[in-house]
Amino acid sequence: HLFTLADGARVSPLDWWDDEAPDGTVDGHATTLSRLQAGEQFAYVFDMGDDWAHLCTVAERRIDPLDELGEEPDRPVPYWGWGNLPDQYARRWDGDDGESPMPKRPARGLSDLPPILPWWGERRRG
Repeated sequence: HLFTLADGARVSPLDWWDDEAPDGTVDGHATTLSRLQAGEQFAYVFDMGDDWAHLCTVAERRIDPLDELGEEPDRPVPYWGWGNLPDQYARRWDGDDGESPMPKRPARGLSDLPPILPWWGERRRG
C-alpha cells in the first residue's frame, strides 16, 4: 500500500518494495499520518498492480471508535464510505440502498478528483 499526501509526500513500508520504492517515499513503519489536519485529503492505494485507489478525507471531528466500530483499532481505519473495497456492506456509491440500479458513470471520469495521483484531476498544462 501507498499513501500519497496532497503535498506529494508518499508513505509506505519500505521493506515491502525490495529497494524499488518510489523516490522520496517515507517509511510507513517509522512515521504516522498525524500531521494531517481535519478536512485534508490524501490518496490510499493498495494492490499496487491493480491500483485500488481511494480518496480519503480526514474527518472534521474525532470519533469514539467503540461507538462507530465496536472496537478500538491499533491503527487508522476507514469508518465511512462506499465502494467494492473496503466496504464490507457492498455499497457501491454514496446513498446506495442495495436495490437501486447503479448510476451511469459520470462523463467527466476522474477529472473531479483532486490531482493527488497523476491520473486524477484536471490535466495541468505547463
